[in-house]
Amino acid sequence: MNDIVLWVIEAVQTVDPVLRTVLAGVAIMLETSILIGLVVPGDTVVLVAAIGVDGWVEGIALGVTVVIGALIGESIGFWLGTWAGPYIRASWLGRRIGEQHWERSERYLRRRGGLAIFLSRFLPVLHSLVPLTVGMSGYAYRRFIAWTLPACALWAALYVGVAATAAGSYPELSERVHYAGYIFVGVIVVLLVVLLGGKKLLARREERHMRRIGEPEGGEQQKGQ
Repeated sequence: MNDIVLWVIEAVQTVDPVLRTVLAGVAIMLETSILIGLVVPGDTVVLVAAIGVDGWVEGIALGVTVVIGALIGESIGFWLGTWAGPYIRASWLGRRIGEQHWERSERYLRRRGGLAIFLSRFLPVLHSLVPLTVGMSGYAYRRFIAWTLPACALWAALYVGVAATAAGSYPELSERVHYAGYIFVGVIVVLLVVLLGGKKLLARREERHMRRIGEPEGGEQQKGQ
């Protein structure tokens, strides 16, 4: 296992660091922009890129690039919502998303305000719909950025920081510990479980702010099935 993990890290590191960083930024830009985030696994690309980080300079560069990419993607969603939100909502893709999700996004923003913008970065589906919804609502762009910037920075720090730290300490660990490969894989798995679990807990906690008044828990989901 040690050799396999080391091979994976070295394989990622063979990719030019500039190219690797740019690809991560583009992936997260697509992941956070208009509805593309429902199909583009930007978080996976960022994790892989973080594994290949060699030194703190590359780590900081990757983190900054990911934040910039996320902000560009969020801004694209916001301005498209401002200019063409209703048309996108009525389009084939908008109908595929489901009217119940659009309504949930509107209720969430109306009830939670800026906090909905911050938290939506960590919620499934809503991380792509909220920027559009905010744009359609007439919300000021500077206020939108003020809430989404810290969310993007926290997201990048979690993904890049943990993965890069684990990968950076692995070569030395593998020389001292026979089962270092399993430890590394375990750290990555725990990271993914914690992130996914945290998102589910957050979604469950915020669910009450997305339901219609008097609607039982799970009503929207059942209606959409």
